[in-house]
Amino acid sequence: MRLVVALTGASGIYLGVRFLEVLKEHKVETYLLLSRQAEDLIWEETGISPEKVRELADFAYNEGDWKAPVASGSFLHQGMVVIPCSMKTLAGIAQGYAENLILRAADVTLKERRPLILVPRETPLSALHLENMLKLARLGVIIAPPVPAFYHRPRSIEEMVDFFLGRILNLLGIPNRLNRPWPHSSGL
Repeated sequence: MRLVVALTGASGIYLGVRFLEVLKEHKVETYLLLSRQAEDLIWEETGISPEKVRELADFAYNEGDWKAPVASGSFLHQGMVVIPCSMKTLAGIAQGYAENLILRAADVTLKERRPLILVPRETPLSALHLENMLKLARLGVIIAPPVPAFYHRPRSIEEMVDFFLGRILNLLGIPNRLNRPWPHSSGL
């Protein structure tokens, strides 16, 4: 399996870093796209260098690298995940404003009718944010805010993040053990 993963300048960059680690564990070929703002946040929020994050991917590109294969519809992949997705990136995708590699790759993913999953990390949401999300959802984009679940009784932020990432893997058809189904018979 081959996935495009974009990290943008929204708080919650750990979600994207951990997602890359999980994809590596699952032997998924990854094409990482980093915005300038994401590079700044990686160090600030995780203490990890952007270079170390690039090493988690099979291939890594900056947002200005227009020669990257993901800029073309002829590049075959099984989906794209923008994690975290800034409202600026979400708005650009909603308007078809492909001004950088991340927006172009999302535009190509949409036009080729491949799965596109956006993990918006913003709260509260304005009416404009919600309108952009609705527009994208109507185009088939999956909007997956990182909403924590509690029925599995997480004991750490890492467990909460992994549970959420398991949901993303499920959406992509990647078997995993990061989360478990709702315990129908437990009486919860």
